[in-house]
Amino acid sequence: MSKNLSPVCKLCRREGEKLYLKGERCFTPKCAFERRSFAPGQHGKTGGRGGPSRTGRESDYLRQLRAKQRARRVYGVLERQFRRYFETASSRRGLPGLNLLQILESRLDNIVFRLGFASSRSQARLLVTHGHFTVNERRTDVPSMLLKEGDVVAVRGGSRALSYFKGVGDLADARTSPSWLNRDTKSLTGSIQRLPDRSEIDGILNEQLIVEYYSR
Repeated sequence: MSKNLSPVCKLCRREGEKLYLKGERCFTPKCAFERRSFAPGQHGKTGGRGGPSRTGRESDYLRQLRAKQRARRVYGVLERQFRRYFETASSRRGLPGLNLLQILESRLDNIVFRLGFASSRSQARLLVTHGHFTVNERRTDVPSMLLKEGDVVAVRGGSRALSYFKGVGDLADARTSPSWLNRDTKSLTGSIQRLPDRSEIDGILNEQLIVEYYSR
């Protein structure tokens, strides 16, 4: 399974805003974006490749590219897989942009994160890869598994004795679970009631620009 090994704080700096890729650390003074909010690289402050525009204006292509890259980085998806998601979204009924965001939200690692069983999507991806979760009572280690309405996610019985999962219920209670998910922190389970509406998905994402990028 391929994955992005780039320092995640540089990804936030590249996009010019916090993407909250490191969970709780992003809310502390240790967050690299708080100390260096300019783009990484030698041209980060002065403009040029990867830095702010010398003229202060962005082309349509650059805005579309940044919107696509931002969505990829928020969900931790590589380019080829992201393009496949867009093709799937375009083949479904409804708005391609909303369909794309709903597909990304229905990934197993994202569901584990949304349920509060992990502090970030990268941590959720690691927990799933190590086989700590079941879907409909079947163990799975595929973070990209797409779930549907009615699917039930639970911490595997053999993993509940681990020190992390003994305290994860209290950690989850401290976070609000989306209304489209049904969560039980005592039994460490959650289920999908429906796909999320656009208002329930991250507001920093611009799906229309993503559609325009792939429609060029």
